[in-house]
Amino acid sequence: MTSIRLHRVAVIAVPPVTTFDLSIPEVVFGATRAEGDPAYEVTICTADPGVVEAAIGVDVVVGRGLDAVEQADTVMVTGTGDRVRTDPRVLEALRTAAARGRRIASICTGAFVLAQAGLLDGRAATTFWTMSEEFARRFPAVEIRPDVLFVEDEGVLTSAGLSAGIDLCLHMVRCDFGSAVANATARLVVAAPIRPGGQAQFIRTPLPPERGTSLTQTRAWALARLHEPTSLADLAGHAGTSTRTLTRRFRAETGLSPLQWLLHQRLDRAREILETTTLPMDQVAARSGLGTADSLRTHLLRQTGLTPSAYRATRRAKAVVSAAG
Repeated sequence: MTSIRLHRVAVIAVPPVTTFDLSIPEVVFGATRAEGDPAYEVTICTADPGVVEAAIGVDVVVGRGLDAVEQADTVMVTGTGDRVRTDPRVLEALRTAAARGRRIASICTGAFVLAQAGLLDGRAATTFWTMSEEFARRFPAVEIRPDVLFVEDEGVLTSAGLSAGIDLCLHMVRCDFGSAVANATARLVVAAPIRPGGQAQFIRTPLPPERGTSLTQTRAWALARLHEPTSLADLAGHAGTSTRTLTRRFRAETGLSPLQWLLHQRLDRAREILETTTLPMDQVAARSGLGTADSLRTHLLRQTGLTPSAYRATRRAKAVVSAAG
């Protein structure tokens, strides 16, 4: 018997479906464990069960209809090659789920489906960057953000294309079960740790996908010594380059300056320590490299809108609810 209630995810396949996008929720959520047990139940469904046409590659067989949406806690739409003629039954299922307070999400061009359902009006959203101009023309009531990995706006989430869907799913895992579980999931699926970003509303900051690996060893070196003081000169020395070149290459690969990236990594480490230990705040700050409890409080409040003690209490409350569910 599992010690937590499985979070149910319904993934709607809209033909012609992008098979890579369709696989992402199953891979990420399927790998997630909380307290050693599976944390999610993922069901792929479609308006007409059976063979579903794929945009590229081999067609897929989906055996479940839209009734799966009725029992879901989260409803996702993955990429589709048809951005105009979505089955009205899919749109109605999405509207009903949203009206019931379910979390709604899309990967890549799935955002076009959410927009057709009217679920993005007045919200910020993103989609595959090559489709952003078309999206903006067709849905002027939506604030399109073409330069971000994903956006969350009041319980509706949209991601950019391809691997950004992995970032989106890992973000949802962190929201549901905390940084420790999300980072463990990232390791299991051999994905990069949760890429930095997020404001109080958890809206993703502008970050292009990493395009190079030239500083991979330097980033790994920095991650292994987050608790120690690390300057820009230290990072440049390890990389064997000037600070100016380091900064340029860091931005090209991560979308952030070296010190911004380091701060995000330290904050993620601090969140994990808060979730998994009862250490006092000064020790949490020291082990994550943030220096003092006051510094920890300032940075965490800016990132999440919560003080360290409130963040710890919130994560524990969520864990209790999941266990009792």
